[in-house]
Amino acid sequence: MKATGIVRRIDELGRIVIPKEIRRTLRIREGDPLEIFTNHEGGIILKKYSPIGELGELAKEYVESVANVAKCTVCVADRDQIVAAAGPDKKNYSGKDIHKELKQCIDERTNILSTNKKESRCRITEDGETEVNQAVGTIVSEGDAIGAVILVSGDDKLKFGEFEEKMALCGANFWADRWKASLMMMPNRTNRAKNLVLKCQKLQKTLTNG
Repeated sequence: MKATGIVRRIDELGRIVIPKEIRRTLRIREGDPLEIFTNHEGGIILKKYSPIGELGELAKEYVESVANVAKCTVCVADRDQIVAAAGPDKKNYSGKDIHKELKQCIDERTNILSTNKKESRCRITEDGETEVNQAVGTIVSEGDAIGAVILVSGDDKLKFGEFEEKMALCGANFWADRWKASLMMMPNRTNRAKNLVLKCQKLQKTLTNG
């Protein structure tokens, strides 16, 4: 942990204010959920909560499976960063902070299919380029936009179409359902993960046959 030198008092309702500077640096917005942890030294740790990040291992399995079918780079993102990436350019995306343009798409629940430079598209990561081919499906679960499934390719010879769009949208629905399921199955994480991997593989077969 890094000491900030900031001290805050708890009010009569047990509330504490997180300084604006820290909220800006960590990109914490009003309404964002925070997880509360404690350690053996009596410390209290607050961590930004990511529904997609909770399923990080499954996300890696998912993107690898879909990338093998789509033959392009596939990413799963939460509202702050790329949680998992696979495919030809995964090093350019994995673990990177998402760009404000993608964040706006998630906030507005916008789905994107871009196949040439004249069509609307968005930047995916803060330090990345805007790829010519994009298919973005926003993940909406329980009324909240929690992330996106992204297919990208910088190959000018490759033209995204209905297949890639369907994969992004099916992927978004898949992750929305998985998050609902994880809430219901929280006590049994091992069986939950196994079941979700099997369903992920089933989705891959469905997309391949479709």
